[in-house]
Amino acid sequence: MKRLKIHFFVCIFLIVFTSGCNSAVKKDPLPSWREGAAKSAIIQFVQDVTKQGGPNYVRSEERIATFDNDGTLWAEQPMDFQLVFVIDRVKVLAPIHPEWKEQQPFKAVLEGD
Repeated sequence: MKRLKIHFFVCIFLIVFTSGCNSAVKKDPLPSWREGAAKSAIIQFVQDVTKQGGPNYVRSEERIATFDNDGTLWAEQPMDFQLVFVIDRVKVLAPIHPEWKEQQPFKAVLEGD
């Protein structure tokens, strides 16, 4: 019985302690960003458009995310997607352009250089 009481109080303590810690610590939604006007504006915008009942609320099915080609979401190593696309298209179109075998930059692409 005594052991059960100790376990009970330990469990209650852990529940109260961890729930208090979680509410006291506010997670930074953009931890890699420096504090400043841009970060604050983005966070405020997201809060405004996701707050149901707010004047700027946008339903989730109507939200669209766009990203800048700053390297954070664009795979650019070792080549960016546009270059891979161009190389593939040159290889596909080469049979109808035999002159490309001798004309740069097509020649380099076709030779894998």
